[in-house]
Amino acid sequence: MSNEIDIAQRELIEDFEMFDDWIDRYQYIIDMGRRLPEFPEACKTDEHRIRGCQAQVWFVANKEDGRLYFQAISDAAIVSGLIALLLRLYSGRRPEDILETPPDFVSALQLESHLSPTRSTGLSSMLTAIRRFASEAAAEA
Repeated sequence: MSNEIDIAQRELIEDFEMFDDWIDRYQYIIDMGRRLPEFPEACKTDEHRIRGCQAQVWFVANKEDGRLYFQAISDAAIVSGLIALLLRLYSGRRPEDILETPPDFVSALQLESHLSPTRSTGLSSMLTAIRRFASEAAAEA
């Protein structure tokens, strides 16, 4: 059975299929990052920083009406783009759906082979943080 995240992953993969090469895909990712909503300066604290990312990344989760909403930002353009991908997939979703849905988009888009090792590690750290937020939110329910 498909949930909202499965559908969003399929749509994301289809979006990437429009591009013939990785230069265009990188540009698309960077452009997505430029359109991230404003991140509150007050949240750029050590408490909200994601460890394991070479770039600085701040991530905040809020639970509202049984769904998790994420805000995040990075000081690096490509990482901000990866954040935009993650927010598109996971923000506004139910914690159970986040925990039950593997991040198939990573392999489908071949991100691990087209990102530098440090960027891949950062993406993995952000995914781990999202799952941790979802796990904590599901435990509170």
